[in-house]
Order: sequence, then C-alpha cells, then structure tokens
Amino acid sequence: MELPGLGRHCSERTCKQLDFLPLKCDACEEVFCKDHIRYDDHKCSCAYKKNVQVPVCPLCNTPIPVQKEEIPDIVVGAHMDKDCKYNPAQQKQRIFTNKCLKPGCKRKEMMKVICEQCGGNFCIKHRHPLDHDCKGSSSPISKA
Repeated sequence: MELPGLGRHCSERTCKQLDFLPLKCDACEEVFCKDHIRYDDHKCSCAYKKNVQVPVCPLCNTPIPVQKEEIPDIVVGAHMDKDCKYNPAQQKQRIFTNKCLKPGCKRKEMMKVICEQCGGNFCIKHRHPLDHDCKGSSSPISKA
C-alpha cells in the first residue's frame, strides 16, 4: 500500500531526499530534510533576518549596534578605537582607604580599626588608646 501524498522532497539541490518528517526553514520558508535544515547547511539567503546578535564591547560592556552586511568584529573594533568610554584608572579600586586619625600618621588600612573609647579610626600601630592619646571616656583603660 503506497501513500504518494505523504512526505516532501528536500529543497536542497544536491539532496532532493524524500522526507516523511520534513522541516520548514523559518527564514526562507523552504522545506528541508534533517541534514539540511540549518542555515549553513542549505546556504540560506535569508539567514540574516534571523541572525540577531548584538555584540558587546569587552571593555565598557556597552551593546554595539551592527547594521546588515557589517562584520561585528570590525564594528566593535571601531567602537573601541573611537567611542569607548572605558577608563582603566576608574577600574582600579583602592584597597587601603581608611586613613589613621593620629596627627602626623599617614598610614592607611584595608579595614577600619575603630577605637572603642573615642570612636576614631586608626592604623594598627595606633589602635590602642594609649598609642593615639585617646580623649574618649574618662574611665580607666584597664582594671589592673
């Protein structure tokens, strides 16, 4: 028993295989077998309609618009040369930002070292109340 109306032939010139589960290309609307459904496999002339990739600048993370028939690498390269807002100095974050409040000391620490009595921020060397002439509470520092 033959079913002549079942299946379709692949639209690829070199294939023309009868396929019972044909696939329709979403760009050019032609029917292909499983081996030729990809855009590259059947050299789809309408693939540019579906290829909607937006490249991103690797330096400033800005999406770069690319027109049809333009090569994304060249467009991103031109952006990096002319329009890129990347500033390497801005990327460098300062680690040692907590300046010692002891007069004459210029040391900076990575973390805040707060005196429990006066509430000031000091370096490791001047962290103890006796080392920075603490003017905080008048209670004795130790019971000994």
